[in-house]
Amino acid sequence: MNNVKAVIFDLDNTILDRSKTFRNFAASFVQTYFGHLETADGLTERIIELDQDGYKERTALFGELLDELPWKDKPGLNELMAFYRLHYVLNAALMDQAEEVLRVLKSKYRVGLITNGKTDIQYGKIDQLGIRHMFECILVSEEAGVKKPDSRIFEMAVARLKVRPDECVYVGDHPRNDIEGAGKSGMRTVWIKVNQPWIPELTVRPYHKIERLPELLALL
Repeated sequence: MNNVKAVIFDLDNTILDRSKTFRNFAASFVQTYFGHLETADGLTERIIELDQDGYKERTALFGELLDELPWKDKPGLNELMAFYRLHYVLNAALMDQAEEVLRVLKSKYRVGLITNGKTDIQYGKIDQLGIRHMFECILVSEEAGVKKPDSRIFEMAVARLKVRPDECVYVGDHPRNDIEGAGKSGMRTVWIKVNQPWIPELTVRPYHKIERLPELLALL
């Protein structure tokens, strides 16, 4: 890809291994609240299933867990949300070789990040991973007041990085939020295929598809 001046990333399941992060969180959740059970087999998997890869609203998720799981002493929703905010961040894990990929690209391009989510959670994960310094521009949807796939959040990133949309490559895992959103904003896109299947009705197609982040270096 020619004339590239900036590479912009999604966070979850692109730079951050969201599957590993949430699995570790779910295991710590089960260990904390269900030690009274002779066996807690299946609880972690059920929590992961209900989570829907992070696309279920958090209060809805924990409301379902309160209704469904075999509690000894049922806590309040606020307690569970506080547990989530602390322990989910503490379990943050990088995608394989993510730091090395960022280091290489930062030496050649301007590097940014656009992520949907709560400001404290997303920045908490970024800081837990120790990668804030890797990005010239970080936009979290709650803080920005607009979320992907809305073109305005991509336009904000372009303005902050002082480049044109056609000079940007955007890398993300979600077909609609990342690939369609960035593509309709005029960026070239790379789809990292993780958990989200392609949505056939989308009119925007990625320039490239990868399955592991280091594959990006062969394209740039």
